[in-house]
Amino acid sequence: MSPRRRGLSIGSVLERLRGDFPDLTISKIRFLEAQGLVTPHRAASGYRQFSEADVDRLRYVLTAQRERFWPLKVIRDALDALDRGLTPNEDQVDARPSVPRPAADPDVPDPEALGAPATLRLTASELGEAAGLDSATLAALQGFGLLHAGPSGHYDSDALAVARAAAALAAYGVEARHLRSFRTAADREVGLVRQIVIPALAVRGRARTEADVDPTHDVLHQCVALHVALVRAELSR
Repeated sequence: MSPRRRGLSIGSVLERLRGDFPDLTISKIRFLEAQGLVTPHRAASGYRQFSEADVDRLRYVLTAQRERFWPLKVIRDALDALDRGLTPNEDQVDARPSVPRPAADPDVPDPEALGAPATLRLTASELGEAAGLDSATLAALQGFGLLHAGPSGHYDSDALAVARAAAALAAYGVEARHLRSFRTAADREVGLVRQIVIPALAVRGRARTEADVDPTHDVLHQCVALHVALVRAELSR
């Protein structure tokens, strides 16, 4: 057995959960697995190996059934929202999940800069709703290279930050086509960061210590700080 996974047996999971859910049976756990609500690892022998995350997931499902009377489809949608970094609406069954409030971005030296959980995965409609943009504007932002969906077709926290910034600028009459220069400038800065970081990583790889600072993070931080300082200086003239 791989040392990475030493999961719980289905019997152990039943013991864990039966205190809160006395009517729970092994057959019920197998049924929830068959419905795709939990996917325990299978050992080479074929036995199920449940992780702590699987136990928490089962607890969520069982609680939703008992206390909220949610059907399996609603529970499945709520789990999908949780997996994508969203917050399911537990008061209204048919309500859309909400996007978490943005937190400070440590890579941007501006306390008002916005970021979001790295695990966030939004559909186009969720992105538009969270940013306050219509589908035409989102399509324009994508057409001008400012927004990119991932391989799964979802948008991440960086896309959300771009969309929210574009929405804020749209309130001043700035259209998507006016933002192409930002895309061009960003591409140039990325090229510069790579020119600096690749040699630094090579040196760091030869003589790495615990006190080393990640050069990628540090160079990015300094580039953004420089950009903010230059813009602020010009605006104050």
